[in-house]
Amino acid sequence: MGDILHPPMEQLQDLEYCIDSNPPWPETILLAFQNYILVVGTSVMIPTLLVPMMGGSDGDKARVIQTLLFVAGIKTLLQTLFGTRLPAVVGGSFAYVVPIAYIINDSSLLRIHDPHLRFMHTMRAIQGALIVASSIQIILGYSQVWGLFSRFFSPLGMAPVVGLLGNCVEIGLPMLILVIGFSQYLKHIKPIRDFPIFERFPVLISVSIVWIYALILTASQAYRDKPNATQISCRTDRAGLISTAPWFKFPYPLQWGPPTFAAGHSIAMMSAVLVSMVESTGAYQAASRLAIATPPPAYVLSRGIGWQGIGIMLDGLFGTCTGSTVSVENVGLLGLTRVGSRRVVQISAGFMIFFSILGKFGAVFASIPFPIYAALYCVLFGLVGSIGLSFLQFTNMNSMRNLFIIGLSLFLGISIPHFFDEYWTPHRRGLVHTNAGWFNAFLNTIFMSPPTVGLMVAVLLDNTIEVEKSKKDRGMPWWAKFRTFRGDNRNEEFYTLPFNLNRFFPPT
Repeated sequence: MGDILHPPMEQLQDLEYCIDSNPPWPETILLAFQNYILVVGTSVMIPTLLVPMMGGSDGDKARVIQTLLFVAGIKTLLQTLFGTRLPAVVGGSFAYVVPIAYIINDSSLLRIHDPHLRFMHTMRAIQGALIVASSIQIILGYSQVWGLFSRFFSPLGMAPVVGLLGNCVEIGLPMLILVIGFSQYLKHIKPIRDFPIFERFPVLISVSIVWIYALILTASQAYRDKPNATQISCRTDRAGLISTAPWFKFPYPLQWGPPTFAAGHSIAMMSAVLVSMVESTGAYQAASRLAIATPPPAYVLSRGIGWQGIGIMLDGLFGTCTGSTVSVENVGLLGLTRVGSRRVVQISAGFMIFFSILGKFGAVFASIPFPIYAALYCVLFGLVGSIGLSFLQFTNMNSMRNLFIIGLSLFLGISIPHFFDEYWTPHRRGLVHTNAGWFNAFLNTIFMSPPTVGLMVAVLLDNTIEVEKSKKDRGMPWWAKFRTFRGDNRNEEFYTLPFNLNRFFPPT
């Protein structure tokens, strides 16, 4: 029996680089560029969906993509330097699509007939809503309220939250096969100086091969008679991104004009801020395991949420067309490459800023077809989900109480958002459709988020069913020592602020 026993382990053991250890510089730069390529996907998808609805042109869309990437670079640097200090990329979030669609369909904006003018006014309304809504995260973060709330999180409660973070077959399927093949079956093959090139760069290698394949399909007119939606997704020359992107453009605050403020818009946007806070909390927990760090203490978690609120305010000031959250796919990449180095993510932030200023070069990478990213998400979101399930090793899964809680939270976390999603389109109000549009957007956003639903169910049940009797079964003895900064001596190594700033902001 002793030969097959696998005791719970606080930190993953088969990763090559932890949060504070760095690969050689050439490897670091290539790994950082791999992270940048992954961020580009979401940064293109969101404006491609929203900007045409706002009345924007291809040129407007190119500028929004540049701005989104530029601000993502700034937010990532701030988070890795002064926030949680985990190797987590902070980028655009789909959680904001529902309240933004509500703003876009506001009758006062729809009455504007000139498309460009409507785009500008809609962008300013989104900016105002983001600026006001960001105050929630700033207050909950820097007041330590979110850290106090996190004391109700047990390994049992966080497992479904992290686990729930997450149509062109001729491109997507080859991409999926290549990523799995390179990262899992060929990872031990070292053709160059005994270096595991396939394990370190499965995304770069796979994207390069399938991108060339997609270029050939596009040039050979393979999509000539296909529906427009297929052409937009699969062609490498879609949407005129390269032709409309400027050679050089420096995004700056209030570039679309002064923001406008409306109470209904701001309240609707607050729902997405709450959702992004839950998603980011789960992503931070996953990133800490994949970076071989201790779980972030309550103080560090609050600090990260506070900085994320500042990031959302920057979204509003610059006009990125959406708010932000921790990029789950980039967290998954830490596990896929077995590299959890903070420096890699910081350099990737430099790539985001650099290529967003040089518009034409950034647009080239933005022409990667969406199905390539869809295949990557299958692998990376699944990997992060499995990290969530790994928290269950610290709980008693022979307990019927625990089995009930984890089963119900996972099932409802999947089924309720799917049910709400069936009733929502950008032009419909969704399952909740009262006369108050902001109320509809608020509830639809909350209940369309699997991690948020999973958190509400798991934390409620875990803290109300046989709480005192089940402390050990819930995994609380393991979790408790990581609640405070001084609870584990490793926390200082992982989470201490740079430049001796802890003198002015002492941890609690």
